[in-house]
Amino acid sequence: MANTLVQDLIEAGIHFGQRASGWNPKMGAYIYGKRNGIHIIDIKETVKGLLLAKKFIAKTVASGKDVVFVGTKRQSKSVLEQRVGDAKMHYVTERWLGGTLTNFRTIRLRLKRLEELEAIQTADNFASYSKKMESQLKRELAKIKRNLDGIRKMEKLPGALVVIDVKHEVTALKEARKLGIPTIALIDTDGDPELVDIPIPGNDDSMKSIDVVVRELCLAVVDGKSARQVNGENPSGGSGGDDASGPGRGDQQRRSSRRPTTRASEIATQEVPEGASAAQ
Repeated sequence: MANTLVQDLIEAGIHFGQRASGWNPKMGAYIYGKRNGIHIIDIKETVKGLLLAKKFIAKTVASGKDVVFVGTKRQSKSVLEQRVGDAKMHYVTERWLGGTLTNFRTIRLRLKRLEELEAIQTADNFASYSKKMESQLKRELAKIKRNLDGIRKMEKLPGALVVIDVKHEVTALKEARKLGIPTIALIDTDGDPELVDIPIPGNDDSMKSIDVVVRELCLAVVDGKSARQVNGENPSGGSGGDDASGPGRGDQQRRSSRRPTTRASEIATQEVPEGASAAQ
């Protein structure tokens, strides 16, 4: 499995980073070298981060919590809508509305409004309203659906947040940190790994590399759901992202080791995930 995963990652070009002139020095531990002015990401670190993220997501979902995938850049939209939609999990692909997590009650009110507008549309397609009101309601319906359709079934705060490109999703990461929600991110050489709990170093501009990473994480979601059903867990149970036992960012400290070390890793596993040694 690990050898196939490594091959898929290499074929997707996940090891190609940004130009060396625009790198973030904090990503030095994840960089293998430089070629033609482009940083080359250490594929071993990518595999370690990905396997650790998969194990943590499977454990989180199995405990009854959900995961939200966030990727508003053009390359990630179609991938998240297809992969995460098939896994029946939540996603944001248009724009992250400020307060999506920290003001979740208001977001739920907007989703109820979406249901009301859809009910009116189903009943008579706004025929009972004036032309002006019909136009306003249709615009409101389209706007809410565009921004919130991917999280319309999210009834509580998530147990983890998965982000594509930390530079694009800073607001989402800050909200997750404030609430103590663990974060996972596909992060390029120009990003800041200290913004997330489990960084997956890799090319976050390539649709192919994004697809491979999201595919693997969605497989972990499916495994977690299977374990949830076997254990008889209530899918609506759990305390969401404010679980005190979940790994947060408040007291995270990076060690000298090149391997990503987070509070999430301490809970998810005390050993190197199975298959990581084979990938090396």
